[in-house]
Amino acid sequence: MNYQDRITKFQGLLGAEADVAFLPIHTDLDYLMGVPRDIPNFGVTLHPGAWIEGAWISPKSDPVLLLPRMSAEFGGLGSLEGVQMRVLGDWDDPATLVADVLKSFGLSANPRIAISDRAHAETLINLQKLFPDARFVSATDILRQQRVIKSDEEIAVMRQAGEITEAAFADVLKQLKIGMTELDVVDEVDHQLRKHGGLGPSFTTSLYNSGPNHPLKFGDRLGTWPRVLTAPVSILFDFGAVYNGWCYDFGRTVSFGEPNAQFREVYELIMRSQAAGIAALKADQATCEEVDAAARRVIEEAGYGEAFRHRLGHGIGMDVHEPPFLTKGSKTVVREGMMFTVEPSITLFDRFSSRVEDVVVVRPGGGEPLTRGFQTLYVVE
Repeated sequence: MNYQDRITKFQGLLGAEADVAFLPIHTDLDYLMGVPRDIPNFGVTLHPGAWIEGAWISPKSDPVLLLPRMSAEFGGLGSLEGVQMRVLGDWDDPATLVADVLKSFGLSANPRIAISDRAHAETLINLQKLFPDARFVSATDILRQQRVIKSDEEIAVMRQAGEITEAAFADVLKQLKIGMTELDVVDEVDHQLRKHGGLGPSFTTSLYNSGPNHPLKFGDRLGTWPRVLTAPVSILFDFGAVYNGWCYDFGRTVSFGEPNAQFREVYELIMRSQAAGIAALKADQATCEEVDAAARRVIEEAGYGEAFRHRLGHGIGMDVHEPPFLTKGSKTVVREGMMFTVEPSITLFDRFSSRVEDVVVVRPGGGEPLTRGFQTLYVVE
């Protein structure tokens, strides 16, 4: 990726909105400068002076990356090339370091400071102490103007993430057997994602399973993971690989036991619905809500409208969910190079459910799916 081009473009956008911007080590900074994110922890691992961690950039000055010593050393960030860096010692004063760096930008007493949406409140509170008359705006909104349209190079990286995801799924299918627990399946998915070259799952691998003797439950992982998958039950996968900082999102449905007529009906409906949504992703010819409606209509006309409980899809890239969203009420016109998930589902809590999901690039003649495999219902006997 040409990070200098990205920085130059961002500086041009920034100048109209703010005097300086702060981006913590998160997606915005990974996109702009290639500063990598690590696999997240559930609980916070706090380093002294962690609130300074990130990069400062002005419309006319090169970025300066500030890091606590432990982030620089243990995070492997101290060896980054082509990045101007200042490291905070464990006993140094973080506010003094930030003030020294910002002094070099020649800010006024009441600067306009753009700050990433994912910055910590601690950072903002400390910046308000340094600049009590500052006006804060969203750096993420400014940067999103260039993130929303993906380049050919970026699409190629996402395509590779999709290939890893599909290769992992192919090997997961070989391991599936009736009598596994839901946790067995989740662990196998996560193992295969890493085995095939991904950093790991781009979000928590999820299953939405249902059957006459296997009720669908949301939001209770410790309660559902131990459940034994005994036929008949529909297995709904939702997962994706991380590759070079990009996040894939993928879904398929598997039948444990021979599917009955209703199971096959809902499966065929969601496949037809997805096809309609993909076809509607014509650059400059449809809004997000019109794409959603095209796919939803297939399910509604078959009488399952209430069982399609969510939007059709979401933007995706270096984050799993990015604006814009394929949903009712969104008047955003889809443009070539935007990437969306197209993921219709029919969820029936005590019967058979089905879902499918692929990442799709908007093109003039309709969407281009980046994954195309496993279109036929897979049955585990």
